[in-house]
Amino acid sequence: MIATVIPFVIGVFCLAVLLNLYRLAIGPDIVDRILALDTLMINSIALIVLADIQMSLGILFEAALLIALMGFVGTVAMTKYLLRGDVIE
Repeated sequence: MIATVIPFVIGVFCLAVLLNLYRLAIGPDIVDRILALDTLMINSIALIVLADIQMSLGILFEAALLIALMGFVGTVAMTKYLLRGDVIE
Protein backbone atom coordinates (compact mmCIF):
# COMPACT_ATOMS: atom_id res chain seq x y z
CA MET A 1 0.00 0.00 0.00
CA ILE A 2 2.73 2.47 0.91
CA ALA A 3 4.56 1.64 -2.31
CA THR A 4 1.64 3.00 -4.32
CA VAL A 5 0.96 6.06 -2.16
CA ILE A 6 4.49 7.46 -1.96
CA PRO A 7 4.90 8.18 -5.71
CA PHE A 8 1.56 10.02 -5.68
CA VAL A 9 2.58 12.10 -2.66
CA ILE A 10 5.96 12.86 -4.26
CA GLY A 11 4.09 14.14 -7.32
CA VAL A 12 1.87 16.34 -5.16
CA PHE A 13 4.89 17.81 -3.38
CA CYS A 14 6.60 18.43 -6.74
CA LEU A 15 3.51 20.37 -7.80
CA ALA A 16 3.72 22.33 -4.55
CA VAL A 17 7.38 23.11 -5.27
CA LEU A 18 6.43 24.43 -8.71
CA LEU A 19 3.74 26.64 -7.19
CA ASN A 20 6.27 27.90 -4.63
CA LEU A 21 8.70 28.77 -7.41
CA TYR A 22 5.92 30.69 -9.14
CA ARG A 23 5.21 32.65 -5.95
CA LEU A 24 8.93 33.27 -5.53
CA ALA A 25 9.22 34.71 -9.03
CA ILE A 26 5.93 36.63 -9.19
CA GLY A 27 5.47 37.54 -5.52
CA PRO A 28 4.22 41.13 -5.25
CA ASP A 29 6.13 41.84 -2.05
CA ILE A 30 9.39 40.77 -0.42
CA VAL A 31 7.46 39.20 2.45
CA ASP A 32 5.68 36.92 -0.01
CA ARG A 33 9.03 35.89 -1.43
CA ILE A 34 10.42 35.08 2.02
CA LEU A 35 7.36 32.99 2.80
CA ALA A 36 7.73 31.24 -0.55
CA LEU A 37 11.35 30.41 0.26
CA ASP A 38 10.37 29.07 3.68
CA THR A 39 7.59 26.95 2.20
CA LEU A 40 9.94 25.76 -0.53
CA MET A 41 12.37 24.63 2.14
CA ILE A 42 9.64 22.72 3.96
CA ASN A 43 8.49 21.04 0.75
CA SER A 44 12.05 20.04 -0.15
CA ILE A 45 12.49 18.51 3.30
CA ALA A 46 9.27 16.54 2.78
CA LEU A 47 10.54 15.34 -0.61
CA ILE A 48 13.82 14.21 0.92
CA VAL A 49 12.04 12.31 3.68
CA LEU A 50 9.64 10.69 1.21
CA ALA A 51 12.52 9.67 -1.05
CA ASP A 52 14.27 8.15 1.97
CA ILE A 53 11.16 6.19 2.90
CA GLN A 54 10.75 4.97 -0.66
CA MET A 55 14.39 3.87 -0.97
CA SER A 56 14.46 2.64 2.65
CA LEU A 57 17.93 4.01 3.27
CA GLY A 58 17.54 5.75 6.62
CA ILE A 59 20.44 8.13 6.01
CA LEU A 60 18.60 10.99 4.33
CA PHE A 61 16.75 11.88 7.54
CA GLU A 62 19.93 13.48 8.84
CA ALA A 63 20.27 15.51 5.66
CA ALA A 64 16.65 16.64 6.00
CA LEU A 65 17.32 17.70 9.59
CA LEU A 66 20.35 19.77 8.54
CA ILE A 67 18.42 21.39 5.71
CA ALA A 68 15.60 22.24 8.15
CA LEU A 69 18.08 23.87 10.50
CA MET A 70 19.65 25.92 7.70
CA GLY A 71 16.21 26.92 6.44
CA PHE A 72 15.18 28.15 9.87
CA VAL A 73 18.38 30.16 10.32
CA GLY A 74 18.01 31.61 6.82
CA THR A 75 14.42 32.67 7.43
CA VAL A 76 15.33 34.32 10.72
CA ALA A 77 18.28 36.12 9.10
CA MET A 78 16.14 37.42 6.24
CA THR A 79 13.42 38.70 8.54
CA LYS A 80 15.93 40.39 10.84
CA TYR A 81 17.48 42.05 7.80
CA LEU A 82 14.08 43.32 6.69
CA LEU A 83 13.16 44.62 10.13
CA ARG A 84 16.45 46.23 11.14
CA GLY A 85 18.57 46.48 8.04
CA ASP A 86 21.35 44.49 9.71
CA VAL A 87 21.60 40.81 10.62
CA ILE A 88 24.23 41.00 13.35
CA GLU A 89 23.60 43.40 16.22
